[in-house]
Amino acid sequence: EVKEKRLARFMAKQAEISAARLQAKIGRTIDVLIDEVDEEGAIGRSKADAPEIDGMVYLNDETELVPGQIVQAVVEHADEHDLWARLI
Repeated sequence: EVKEKRLARFMAKQAEISAARLQAKIGRTIDVLIDEVDEEGAIGRSKADAPEIDGMVYLNDETELVPGQIVQAVVEHADEHDLWARLI
């Protein structure tokens, strides 16, 4: 029980740190490597993010992009894991 409580406190603190770090990116221009595209838009990652480990960058309504393409985007929203951006 003590171990579980410590883990829960640790995870909550880590979520706060991650959210603050990603919130600081709002308004910044980043390079995004496109990983996948579907009818809702594109999903990619910044050059600092590893696939399947780090958060994603969502580009809503950007259906004309191609996986492997690198685009510049401005970050408009963030949560504790992911970013939402628009192309520039």
